[in-house]
Amino acid sequence: MKFVETLKNIWKIEELRDRLLTTLLFVAVFRFGSFVVLPGIDPSALTGLQQQTSEGIMSLLDMFTGGAFSNASVFGLGIMPYISASIVIQLLGIAVPYFQKLQREGESGHRKLNQYTRYLTVLVLLIQGPAFLANLSAQQVPMPGGFWFRLSSVLLLAAGSMFILWLGERITDKGIGNGISMIILIGIIARLPQSLVQEFLSRWETAAGGLVMFIAEILLLLAVTVLAIMLVQGTRKVPVQYAKRVVGNRQYGGARQYIPLKVNAAGVMPIIFAQAIMFIPLSFIRYSASGGGSNFWRIMTDINGFWYNCIYAVLIILFTYFYTAITINPTQMAEDMKRNGGFIPGVKPGRKTADYIDDIMSRITLPGSFFLAFVAIMPVFAKMLGITVGFSQFFGGTSLLILVGVVLDTLQQIESHLLMRHYDGLLKSGRIKGRTGSIAAY
Repeated sequence: MKFVETLKNIWKIEELRDRLLTTLLFVAVFRFGSFVVLPGIDPSALTGLQQQTSEGIMSLLDMFTGGAFSNASVFGLGIMPYISASIVIQLLGIAVPYFQKLQREGESGHRKLNQYTRYLTVLVLLIQGPAFLANLSAQQVPMPGGFWFRLSSVLLLAAGSMFILWLGERITDKGIGNGISMIILIGIIARLPQSLVQEFLSRWETAAGGLVMFIAEILLLLAVTVLAIMLVQGTRKVPVQYAKRVVGNRQYGGARQYIPLKVNAAGVMPIIFAQAIMFIPLSFIRYSASGGGSNFWRIMTDINGFWYNCIYAVLIILFTYFYTAITINPTQMAEDMKRNGGFIPGVKPGRKTADYIDDIMSRITLPGSFFLAFVAIMPVFAKMLGITVGFSQFFGGTSLLILVGVVLDTLQQIESHLLMRHYDGLLKSGRIKGRTGSIAAY
């Protein structure tokens, strides 16, 4: 079988085998840490917290942490504080000249920006840590009182999140795939088997036709997954003609090539950014059902409400344009083409070419951003069809797009290792296309 032969080839490549085993080891450490409860808290008394995280925006937060939030784990705050800090640094890179200068300084500037991101992450963690403990108290979870317990717990939560960040970086350096993205992916996948079983039992216990509905849901999930893959891989090809050049006895150029401009150049990052923004209200209210009694707080925490999803979709569209603008540089592309003797037929090299590429990116980004927003709010429509809350989160939204994007990226890296050593790739029909806008770009 082709699959078995591919597995054998993967195992033959020592570097790839070591990277895969290293990735599995770090993933196992992350999953183990998700069940390490904060000292002084009884795991059997977390019923109220687990009930709270079974639905609504809290279920999304718990999903991002792989269940660590509902377990009151030392990893309870997860990786989202780092994502939030990254958003702030990215925005400062547009608005503040000092950060703009760092972005232009290459590797040294990137190291400095990463350092600032980590400092800001620690600050966010020190704010969210007390809020996490306040939520435990609101859910009537028995825990020791006193200043020292709260201080030690906040420090443990902050250290746990920074350790997750360290694990993600080690996966990127010594493992396979995209470290931070992989951490989020594992947290999402960890809830899939339980959600699938709950949905099956829910349909099985209903009247006649429940099993048929379950099969229909699986087919719908597959259809949405295909749409997500199309969104991740969709491109618009721009023809580029290269002038003929003769160097010595060799002739270069003269052939027409294509620049693949991605319909969704921002990848999954707009959803990550928008979701992080939507989580901000949870840092200012006490996470309890009685906390935040105003209409604004109710709107911002009602994951199935119209206004929540409307604001969420608008943020995704805006962040799609924002992230596309900072990742795609038409001026640089035009200069590179001109330097290599290339031009777009019918368009003057230089500024006209940059404007042409920018115009195309604007036109293809608009439908791409709307489609991305639609896929992101698909779980709401899935819930309207009677699908359980846990399983509905896999019908689009952050879950499906992260899953598709990270899996494609990881398979692309594995395929690169195979092709580099003259083995067959993972697919006979062509090479796997990954995505851009990786979370680990920070």
